[in-house]
Amino acid sequence: MGKGKVSNSSHNESNDNETKLVLNIYDLTPMNNYSYWIGFGIFHSGIEVHGKEYGFGAHDFSISGVFEVEPKCCPGFSYRCSISLGRINMSSSDFRAFIENLASDYHGNTYHLISKNCNHFSDDIVYKLTGKHIPRWVNRLARLGSLFSCLLPESLQATRVKKVPEYHQIEGNETLSISTPSEIDETEQENPLLSPKDGSVDINFVKAAP
Repeated sequence: MGKGKVSNSSHNESNDNETKLVLNIYDLTPMNNYSYWIGFGIFHSGIEVHGKEYGFGAHDFSISGVFEVEPKCCPGFSYRCSISLGRINMSSSDFRAFIENLASDYHGNTYHLISKNCNHFSDDIVYKLTGKHIPRWVNRLARLGSLFSCLLPESLQATRVKKVPEYHQIEGNETLSISTPSEIDETEQENPLLSPKDGSVDINFVKAAP
């Protein structure tokens, strides 16, 4: 699918297809409270479009790792800030088709903190829709590459959803929900990625287009 049409004009304010494009950023570690001010940190990011936030997470299956949550509410992370990336002219149904096509390139078992993480996913969305990139500092860790990866906590090097995806229907769109498997290794439960602290946050995985 082609790029969404970017608009910064008030001329199309009444256009139902026009929506804000927002980058929501989260802390993966409390160390960010110190390192953030010198332009470095370990971050998760998601893209907010049409009232939903889309991100990319890891699991052990060769199916979509793209998920949607309520904006600024991705479980397991601490919300830090949002960056407005302007507005795009794309209907919710067109965006749904766009994200389902993109999900075919982002299977949960292909996630890698350095080479293919949530920030790569966010940048891919933004570039395809606007021709621009997300701020470089958001994914600076990945650009430092394997030289720094050996210093990362083990729980961050091997992020996993720790849930078993299941398909179901939501408002005419086939998505994935997550359910807790009967047996999970105790060491795996220490991983913070996509681990809701309570039952109030829904994580729905987007099924990739055929």
